[in-house]
Amino acid sequence: MDSEDQLEIEKLGGLAGIGLPGSRIRSRVLLVGSELSADERKSIATLFKADPGAGRPAPAGSDGFRFRISLDHEGVRREIEVGERELIESLQTRVHDELI
Repeated sequence: MDSEDQLEIEKLGGLAGIGLPGSRIRSRVLLVGSELSADERKSIATLFKADPGAGRPAPAGSDGFRFRISLDHEGVRREIEVGERELIESLQTRVHDELI
């Protein structure tokens, strides 16, 4: 992950159905690679290397969260979904709720 790459992380699911169709709550953060620590950049790179395709099913319980991660690198946008156990806590805490 380069310092100029753009990253969007969206939290989905939970009891409130955050980010799902019909939900009035959106939970996300928009970041630039330069705003991430070395550990955060490494974690994101590892997640995308583990799943070079368009995404994989993210395990989540009935009230669990999953995260949709979109990475814009050199004009190419890639997207994956991961369970909350797969995304490091420092990135999870950057995601904030907003009413829509």
